[in-house]
Amino acid sequence: MVMGPTHAVSGALVGLVVADLLPTDWGAPASTAETFAFAAVCSGAALLPDLDTAQSTVARSFGPVSQTFARGIDAVSLGYYSLTKGSRDRKRRGGHRTMTHTALFAALLGAGVSALVASFGREAIIGVLFVTLGLALRGLFGSWAKKRGWVVVTLSAAVLSILSWTWFPQEVASTGLGVAVALGCATHCLGDAITKEGIPFLAPFVPWRGSRWWEIKLPSALSIRAGGPFELGILGPALTVAAVAMAVWSVDGAPEHILGTLEASGLSFWSEGAAHR
Repeated sequence: MVMGPTHAVSGALVGLVVADLLPTDWGAPASTAETFAFAAVCSGAALLPDLDTAQSTVARSFGPVSQTFARGIDAVSLGYYSLTKGSRDRKRRGGHRTMTHTALFAALLGAGVSALVASFGREAIIGVLFVTLGLALRGLFGSWAKKRGWVVVTLSAAVLSILSWTWFPQEVASTGLGVAVALGCATHCLGDAITKEGIPFLAPFVPWRGSRWWEIKLPSALSIRAGGPFELGILGPALTVAAVAMAVWSVDGAPEHILGTLEASGLSFWSEGAAHR
């Protein structure tokens, strides 16, 4: 699978792009603060699918609590796989990269978050922010949070979630947070799909040659090795630069200022060239 920092940064980038394009009645953020909160939730949700194994570093985000939760998701995922697998699907001992790595999971989780926020309001908003912001921090911290770092992650997520909930009025959050969570999960799957292992994104409803859990993947020559030179040296840095650039673009008034500056610079350059001729 793609490493945590890459998942987190790609989730933030996708969140920023979608926040700029999303229609207002679909929960589009209405301010810079809402846009950044939307992107942060998407960033954290981009690590959620890997909570299906206690062996993943993201399962250590909240210490023993998240590791226990991950073991439960692993067991449920394995049971789901066993019940739905096709005649040519192999027998598995664990549920990693099965249930939580599908389009169905992303859609249902997003819908569940929207329903939760619509029903319980402020408390649900803070809860969703706490989990997703904690995961985002864990992903961005990388190996630093492998041991006792989970304490800092938990405390930081608690503070940020309480501070951030005011940026999401309930009428916006009931749709926006659900969209951000579903989008983050789908972004995670897209990231895993470019690795050599692939991802069973359409399982178990689109069978193929007797298999319900066949994996979508790139040809071997185009796929990457998780944690390999391409991810660490090219993909990760490129996504980071793109995310920072998109964050600057997302600030209220920034597009107009940037375009105006470019237009003025271009006009000045053209005028100087004409004078010399």
